[in-house]
Amino acid sequence: MNLQVPIPKMSTRFESLQGLFQAAMKLCLAVALLFLSTLAASKSFLFAADQKAILDDSFPVPGENPLNFCSDPTKDILTIDNVDLDPKSPEKGKDLVIKARGNFTAKVEKGAYIDLSVKYGVITLIKTEADLCEQMKEVDEKCPLEGAKAFTKKVSLPKQIPPGTYAVLADVYTEDDNRITCLKAMVHFT
Repeated sequence: MNLQVPIPKMSTRFESLQGLFQAAMKLCLAVALLFLSTLAASKSFLFAADQKAILDDSFPVPGENPLNFCSDPTKDILTIDNVDLDPKSPEKGKDLVIKARGNFTAKVEKGAYIDLSVKYGVITLIKTEADLCEQMKEVDEKCPLEGAKAFTKKVSLPKQIPPGTYAVLADVYTEDDNRITCLKAMVHFT
């Protein structure tokens, strides 16, 4: 007997969340990875008391962007000179151009990783750990990473991003858990 189970078609909402995830990975990885640029387009955001930390803009990332460092970046391995987003406030269904420049003060080798998270209100949409060196391919770079780096990346944001405010956090570490950089942003889509 041959049993075939029909596979249900993905809903538009799921497809839009999947597109948001891909855009978020690209944005955060591009920006966070190198000099923290995918919003678009994952470890965890916490709400309430910890949400204040995401809104804290005590350590803004230089350039035209909504990014902030998670804490004082003076001891981070990556010194970010600037990150420019065009447009500064990303818009669904539009292209986002990311230009970033920075300097790695120590060699970053295989085993480095990114903790990335995206929250929509109190709901965690993305919480993941990604291999930094694998993700660097998105910006045409490869490990080891060292010295001055600059890149420009265009990311197409999906039209189906549900309206609301998204909290994005990218915390990047070496294999030995030394912080490379940590970036956060609140992004609002209408």
